Formats: sequence, C-alpha cells, structure tokens
Amino acid sequence: MKLLITGASGFLGQYVVLAALQRGHQVCAVIRPSTNERRLLWYGHPAVEVTCLDLTQQNVLSDVLKGIDAVIHLVASKTGDFDTQYANTVAATQTLLEEIADYQVLRLVAISTFSVYDYINIPSGATVDETSLIVKESKHRDVYTQVKLLQENLFRRFEEENKGQVTIIRPGMIYGRDHLWNALLGLKVSDHLWLRIGGNAQIPLTYVENCAEAIVLAVECNQTIGETINIVDDDLPTQKVYADKISRLMPQSPYTIPINWTAMRLLTQLIWLCNQSLLSGKIRLPGILIPERLHARFKPLTYTNARARQLLNWQPKYALDTALKRSCSNVELPNLQCNLTLESSSLPTQSLK
Repeated sequence: MKLLITGASGFLGQYVVLAALQRGHQVCAVIRPSTNERRLLWYGHPAVEVTCLDLTQQNVLSDVLKGIDAVIHLVASKTGDFDTQYANTVAATQTLLEEIADYQVLRLVAISTFSVYDYINIPSGATVDETSLIVKESKHRDVYTQVKLLQENLFRRFEEENKGQVTIIRPGMIYGRDHLWNALLGLKVSDHLWLRIGGNAQIPLTYVENCAEAIVLAVECNQTIGETINIVDDDLPTQKVYADKISRLMPQSPYTIPINWTAMRLLTQLIWLCNQSLLSGKIRLPGILIPERLHARFKPLTYTNARARQLLNWQPKYALDTALKRSCSNVELPNLQCNLTLESSSLPTQSLK
C-alpha cells in the first residue's frame, strides 16, 4: 500500500514510518515546513516521499492524495494554550478529513490517547479497556484532553458522514529514547527534582517501536475497521518499579520525593472543595490540585491490550527491560537508520479503496 502519514517527523511518527517501510509499504510522509528532513531516521529512503505542508491551511493536500490507499493520522499538539492546540490538533484534522473525503481516501487509522478516559469516575483498581467511561464534561481536564476529545468526535463524524473506514488507536504513555520520564511518575519541579505521587499504580506504557508496529498492523487489517483499540505493552510496571529501572539506566536522573497517593488525593479534594465553596472557584489552582487531573495521572488502575492482541494478532516485540536498554544505549540509532533494502518490485500495490 501507499500510506499517507501525517506527523511523520514526531517522536512516534518517525517510528511509524520505519514500521511501514519494514512491512513493505510506500510512504508519503507529511512534515512541517520548518522541519529539518536530514535529522529524520528514514531520511533518503527510496520508498519515502516527503511532503512539507501546514495542515492548518486549507486545500494543501490535493497534490499528494492521488494514489494514496490509506492515511495514518498522528498530528496533534501537546503544548500551548487552547487556541494553539485547537489549531494544530482539531483544525488540522478537520482540514485533513475534508480533503481525504473529497478524494475518496476513506481508510483512516486515527491516533487518539488514553487521556480521553474519565478517570475520576472509574473505580480504583478497575481495568481500563476500550469500553471504559469517556470524559463527558472536560472543563476541568487539561487542554490536551479537551482537544483530543474534539478530535475523536471528528473521526467519528467522518466515519458516519462519509462511510469512512476508521480505526481509532489509543496508545498509553509512549516511551523511548529521550522520552523516559513522564507525567505519570509525578510532578516536575525542575530538571533535577520531581515529586513522585504514588508508587504502586500501574503505568500504561508502550514502547515506541511496539506502538508503531501496532499502528501499521491496524492499517493492514480490515478487521479493525470501525474499532477502537488500546495499545499498551504486556509487562506493565508500577510507578516505583519503572522509576527505579530508569534511574539505574540513566547517567543523570532527577531526585524524587515520594508522596502517598491517598494523602495527595485527600489534600487535593480538600483544597478543591474549599476553593469552590468558599471562593467560588476564583483561585486558579495548579493541575495537580484539580481532582480530575490528579486522578487521570496517578489513580491506581490496571490496563489490558487484549483487543489489540485479538484484532491485530500483535504482541509487543520488545519487553520492558530490553526497550529501556535500547532507549539508553548507543545501539538503537544505527539500527534505525534507513538501511532497509526494499526492492521496488516488492512494494505492494493493493488498494483498500
């Protein structure tokens, strides 16, 4: 197949392109105009066509959609205020969906997030899966959650209004080289100090190469059309176990101060109630003191990849310890350079349209 992959220069996007190449696909990689192509892992590969464009602009895809069999959409913004993230996530997605509908490119693998789950209303100790509660009222969640919910709504509308062949992938916390410490471990005070909230909660991790392979498998499999699939790895560690592992592997890891989950939950609830009842919510609290956000990051829950295994016939290639060593060693990058030798005659020509 020939795949259009948006967000191809991002942390996950680069690995998705590599996974597609490894599985014999041609790729049209969409990157921002400001991106330095030469730093990309697959730069110069003969099966990659690079397209520089800004999806926040209208009518930008007409020259690249001809011959495309399916789209993997990874574009999203994790930083900035609401307007910035809305433009780069929701507006960009709207542009993409309108244009692929016009060209009848209806096979879409759309990347969402675990952030859309309604953690405060999921009981402690429950298993989060694709049937778990989704946030209905998002005003107390962070901007990223708000725009990703809007983005998912666009995916579903595209499916309904255009008979789109849509698969929604929700990865957990993606980790890999230069992306080891994450928001589920605690609150970053500085580059050298974290407050680690809780220690026994399972972290819904997925190693970036495992996740990328699952995404490409999803676009190849008609059985996934109309499905939502969570992606997490098998051997999910607790916060404490994961923090200890990466502390031993990294030459410099931040100093962490542990805080009990129950104590933090009660403190946050007390401060939140006082702010709402006594001050009419006038005090702008940090995210860690907003119950909905605290539960989304640190609530003790468990996770499953049963549907991914069933529908994709997927199992994570790299276990936790191996993935961490790849992320912290000098071995990974040479292996990821595009020394893939794909003969043009071996590229599949099957279309899903």
